Formats: sequence, structure tokens, C-alpha cells
Amino acid sequence: MGRNLTNAVIAILVPLPSILCYLSFLNHFDRNSTSPLWSWCFHHPILLANLFFFFNVNVLFWVISHFQSSHWMIDLYWTVIPVLLAHYYATHPLAQFNPWRSMIVILLTWVWSIRLTHNYFRRERWQWGAREDWRFTDMSRQYGKQWWWISFFAVYVSQQVFLIGVCLPLYAVHAVDKPLNIWDFVAVAVCLCGIVIAYFADTQLHDFVSRNQKLKEIGKPLVANLERGLWQYSRHPNYLGEQLWWWGLVLFAWNLGHGWTFIGSLINSMCLVYVTVLVERRMLKQDYRAEAYKLYQKTTSAWIPWFKSSAIAIKNKRT
Repeated sequence: MGRNLTNAVIAILVPLPSILCYLSFLNHFDRNSTSPLWSWCFHHPILLANLFFFFNVNVLFWVISHFQSSHWMIDLYWTVIPVLLAHYYATHPLAQFNPWRSMIVILLTWVWSIRLTHNYFRRERWQWGAREDWRFTDMSRQYGKQWWWISFFAVYVSQQVFLIGVCLPLYAVHAVDKPLNIWDFVAVAVCLCGIVIAYFADTQLHDFVSRNQKLKEIGKPLVANLERGLWQYSRHPNYLGEQLWWWGLVLFAWNLGHGWTFIGSLINSMCLVYVTVLVERRMLKQDYRAEAYKLYQKTTSAWIPWFKSSAIAIKNKRT
């Protein structure tokens, strides 16, 4: 069995432990049950989701990563876990919700997931687990022999904080039965804007990388920076789109009186600021684009789209 097929089978089968355990809970649970286990599962949906995540993702993914010497699977499952959580919160026996709002949010989550999954496989040339995130590779070099245990926390436990956190609005949507109002449509608009911006930004980035790859193959100079389309107005429009998506979900939760769920998106945004710094440092280490990227940093907004500053004006300020 080839590596690509092996990885595909593993990726498809790996969530089964959580799915089967949850289905068992649904089949055996009775509101009048005296079982302390089923009672706990009923009264603590968020803690139960964390329990599934800890054992199925943190532990199982981590063990698999040692056999494969790669942490590729967590990157793929960033696109899948929010969909699983949306259906989990919607089907939990404690759930109460407006069916229209639930349907809208679940549909949006599927659209977001399909877009991001498509981008993942397009970037990886339609291969399952072709490589792990470059940041994990850098950390493995940094920590050396200690990486085998540090990776459990740096790769998996940290992802539990981020993913469970940013998906808290999905819990809120399925915890309150309140009629739709204008704020739901504002939230829909923000979410859709995020998905559309991220799609076009990632597509433009993919086309740019593909063109540079072709130039490299025929021995021609590479284009230093992508400064067309959305990238003309923002250095990281793909990050902006992703943030709009998560904060759009927060709007749904805030409208239902669960504004506290913003904490997950706040942590995610703060982390993405740090990731932005790491990405730009990496860009500046590449000799063929270092000078051009420095100018790009000075003339182009980091996240929020804005008109480019004049390079001539920047030179005049120096003098």
C-alpha cells in the first residue's frame, strides 16, 4: 500500500473512536438513567468534547506521529474538527436551539471546511500527509531529542486550546433557543466575507507559487513578492479572511447572550499575530526576496486592507 493511500485510510479511520463513543452515549442515555457516566456526559457537553479531543487527537494523533515521523494530520483536521463539533453540539441531548440558526451555522461551517480542505489538498498537490507544517519542522530542529515529548504539548495540547476555543460559539448556538434577528444576518455577512476573502487570497497565493515553480524549472529569475489582487492591499489577506470567519461566529454567540465565547477567537487572533511575525521573518531569510519584502512591509498594511504607501514618500522620509 502506497504512502498516500495509507495516510488517506488513517485520516478517514482516526476519528472513529470518538464517533463510536458518542454514538454509544446517545444510544444508552436516558434522562432517568442512574449511571454516573452517562449523567456526567449529559450535563457537561463542553468537557465531554474536550475529553474526546484529548484522547482521540492529543494522544492518538501524537502516537501515530511517532510511527510516521510527521505531524501532518493535525493540519488536515483543522478543517474537519469544527464540522464534527458543530454536529456534536447540535445532537447532544442537552441542546436547545432555533432550527434555522442551527442550519445556517452548520451550513456555513461546512462551506468554510470544504474551502479550507480544498486549499489544503491543492497546496499539497492532492497528496495525503505529504509534509508537516514547516513550523513543526523548525521546532523539531530547535528541541532535538526532547521534541518527542514536547510535541505532545506544542502540537496537540495547544491545538485543543485553539480549536475547542474558537468553536465555543458553536456550543452557544445550540444552547439557546431564540428567534432569528438582524444580528444573525450581520454574523452571516461577516462569516461569508471571511470565507470569500480567504478563498481569493489563497487562490492568488497558490497561482503565484505555481508560477514561481515553473520559472524555477526553466531557470528564470523568481518573482520576489506577490503584490497583486488582495495582496496589493494586505500582506496577509488570507489571515484576515480566517479571522473574519471566527469573529463572525462570535457574533452569533454574542447575540445569544454568550459573549464570553469570544475568548477562543481572541487567543487565536493573538496566536496569529505571532505566526505573522514568524512568517515574515522566514520571508526575510530568503535572499532573493529579502530587500523586496522589506519594502513591501513598509508600503503595505499587515492585515487590514489599505492603499499602498508610496515607496518614494518613504525614501523622502528617510532623507
